[in-house]
Amino acid sequence: MKLYYAPHTCSLSPHIVLRELELPFELVKVNNQTKQTADGRDFRTINPKGYVAALELVDGDVLTEGPAIVQYLADLRPGMQLAPPNGTRERTRLQEWLNFLTSEIHAGSAPLFQTALPEAAKAHFRERLFKRFDYLDGILAESTYLMGQQFSVADAYLFTVLGWCRFFAIDLDRWPSLAAYAARIGERPAVRAALRAEAQG
Repeated sequence: MKLYYAPHTCSLSPHIVLRELELPFELVKVNNQTKQTADGRDFRTINPKGYVAALELVDGDVLTEGPAIVQYLADLRPGMQLAPPNGTRERTRLQEWLNFLTSEIHAGSAPLFQTALPEAAKAHFRERLFKRFDYLDGILAESTYLMGQQFSVADAYLFTVLGWCRFFAIDLDRWPSLAAYAARIGERPAVRAALRAEAQG
């Protein structure tokens, strides 16, 4: 498999999951500005949407959208328990978390990257995002991970998006349980390996 990634983007989430599962894969860096891959291809011929992450399977098929990719990967090694079995209520809970993270945390953070956005608009988006952080802080005050005591693909996703706070000068210490959670996930060997590989890429 090949994972097409760009540093500091949501592609870190499937990257972490690949390493957690100890699956064989190749990293292919994508320049988000030029849309060129490190091996000289136009990334849009791989993913016409033009953004990472994209996972190329051994048969040449390409999966896109992080929440779909991480579930596919987790199902390749169900014994690792990064996702509950399909058809269970727990799997639906995982999908509930992934949808929340996509729509409220990931999409909620995205406008803050827009340098041309007026400060008043950014303040609105920050306040909305902070309400979601308040919610997560309450959940994580009572739970080690989003799904309870078991690390899941949702945690890889949340950790990834929380990492963007440093670009927005958002101090997670305002939410002690959320900050402790991010630090805890950051110490996982697979997470450290993924971050190191992307920094060197």
